[in-house]
Amino acid sequence: MAGVRPIPDRYVEYYLGNGPSLVWLLVVNATAFLVGVRYYVETMPAISTFLWPLYGDSPTALALGTLSLATLLPNLGRSLDDAPLNRPLVYLHTLSVVWLVKFGLWTVVALNLRPDLYFGFGLSSLWSYWGILLTHLGFVVEAVLIARIGATTRGALAFALTLALVNDIFDYLFGYHPPLRYEPGAALVVASVAISLVSVGIAANLFDRFSGATVRE
Repeated sequence: MAGVRPIPDRYVEYYLGNGPSLVWLLVVNATAFLVGVRYYVETMPAISTFLWPLYGDSPTALALGTLSLATLLPNLGRSLDDAPLNRPLVYLHTLSVVWLVKFGLWTVVALNLRPDLYFGFGLSSLWSYWGILLTHLGFVVEAVLIARIGATTRGALAFALTLALVNDIFDYLFGYHPPLRYEPGAALVVASVAISLVSVGIAANLFDRFSGATVRE
């Protein structure tokens, strides 16, 4: 079963198959990851280091996406159809796409549930609303690109959904949600769970299905 391809293959081949554009994307990802880590560290509650990836939602999505894209470095100069693909990479790419879509969409919803606290056209809103909104929508675009180099399985999708729901429980049942200017209520909790389901559904539609008999190395 072929996945949906909302971006023409020629553009994906150009941006992910050429050294300069791929390295530029990796550098942008790494920079955004560091900016995100700094933001989350400043608000980090007293939790175990092992739980930081569940608290730092957006940096975790960027880290996963960066790892997925970095697997293309040995493939430069060849078609993306020749990019490495095996079962561990299937799980990595699936988790990357789900996390990028989830926290790209979640940010849009979270900011617009209380637009009075974020929306505006003044200097303070340039980053706190428009900057964050646009950069997180870029997560979704990156997810579409990553889906082109990978494939998925029912097991990988189930694994990603389980972790996404665990993340929701961690965020709202235990109170470790990303920093907001308001206390999340039932609307955001319901929306977050719905976004987890939608993200996995989007991943299922974007990816081709993986067959262990056609491993690409």
